[in-house]
Amino acid sequence: MQNSILIIDDEEKLRQLLARILQLEGYSILQAHNLKEALKIIEREEPLLVLSDVKLPDGNGVDFVSQVKSKYPAIEIIVLTAYGTIADGVKAIKNGAFDYITKGDDNDKVIPLVSKAMDKALLQQKVIQLENKIAKKYGFSSIIGKSKAILSAVDLARKVAKTDTTVLLTGETGTGKEVFAQSIHYESSRKDRSFVALNCSAFSKDILESELFGHKAGAFTGALKDKKGLIEEAQGGTLFLDEIGEMNIDLQAKLLRVLENGDYLKVGDTKTQKADVRVITATNRNLEKEIENGGFRPDLFYRLSVFEIKLPSLRERKEDILLLAEHFLKGFALKINTRIEGMEAAFVKMLANHQWKGNIRELKNIIERSVILCDGSILTADLFPFDFYSAVTENNSSLDLATVEMKHIRKVLQHTKGNKTEAARLLGIGLTTLYRKLEEFSISE
Repeated sequence: MQNSILIIDDEEKLRQLLARILQLEGYSILQAHNLKEALKIIEREEPLLVLSDVKLPDGNGVDFVSQVKSKYPAIEIIVLTAYGTIADGVKAIKNGAFDYITKGDDNDKVIPLVSKAMDKALLQQKVIQLENKIAKKYGFSSIIGKSKAILSAVDLARKVAKTDTTVLLTGETGTGKEVFAQSIHYESSRKDRSFVALNCSAFSKDILESELFGHKAGAFTGALKDKKGLIEEAQGGTLFLDEIGEMNIDLQAKLLRVLENGDYLKVGDTKTQKADVRVITATNRNLEKEIENGGFRPDLFYRLSVFEIKLPSLRERKEDILLLAEHFLKGFALKINTRIEGMEAAFVKMLANHQWKGNIRELKNIIERSVILCDGSILTADLFPFDFYSAVTENNSSLDLATVEMKHIRKVLQHTKGNKTEAARLLGIGLTTLYRKLEEFSISE
């Protein structure tokens, strides 16, 4: 409850007096005459601040501090006593109290103390709200799907998230491996530290080593100053190495050393650094075959695959296709500020019949493209690209490819207001090809 304070005291006159003083300062006041009643109010109202007497009919206010803080860590508690002792004061603070003061102190001292405690409680509330927002965006609740295949993968990820165990995420390209890695991080004890991602296929061996481990000034031509590596950037947090199967075999030995004892060397340095990172890796390759071919170290594989989670392809979770499509539709429509109410039956059927070799990434791109091209309030089948029609036609001969292709060209030209260069760009074909199609389908300008 915003700006609220619970006062716990069995002396009604003193409780009412303190309540009146604080109400004049603009606070919302709740009152309880014993701890049992106080717990019910806290559970129901969740005040930001509690002022509690020490000696109460059914317990001790100092002990009550730890009871409340264990369940409601964001609530601040000030302990009030008629006969203060150093021992009680020390215990109260150790139990998590904001402060411990003697009753009857000048109210000019109480009010500033309450103000400071309230500021801290409000800040903690904002932090919790931000954490909840981040958890919703990046935690397991961000993973959409109700299929057995995806729920099984999420269940495994939830279990391993609570540990520091190295995780290997496998599966086809576009199945959401980085989303899973983020979820594991944000549901772990390391969530307050950095999540750092690196695609191992994006760099040459030397650049990848520098990116990963950092380098000292003068280590190589162009190294003008010391540079932190991503292992150092992720200190205390999580390092996600995507496409681990692309990593050079010499670098694999250095990564293994990090995993085994936390030691690593910056490029050009002789002083060993210590790493405290949780490592999550991902690949769409069969690493066991890579080992047979000499491209991957078996000792690193066994170290990385302590806990493997195979992410299902979209073909293995077809009941999730519409859920994902609706989610992407809502997001992209909001992003470009357009009102699209849904998808026509033919559009949904096309989604269901497609093979989705690019998995979730392909579906996301299709929906984004369709939202951009849509001029009405419903996504229609003629918004799909040509290659999409071709793939679906292979599995559904009842579709007339020429007809849908013609409708699609008309739709894109309508969207570009007759601009053929822009239409060709959106269609993903050359301008000459577009003119040939216009002539073939007798589409006038």
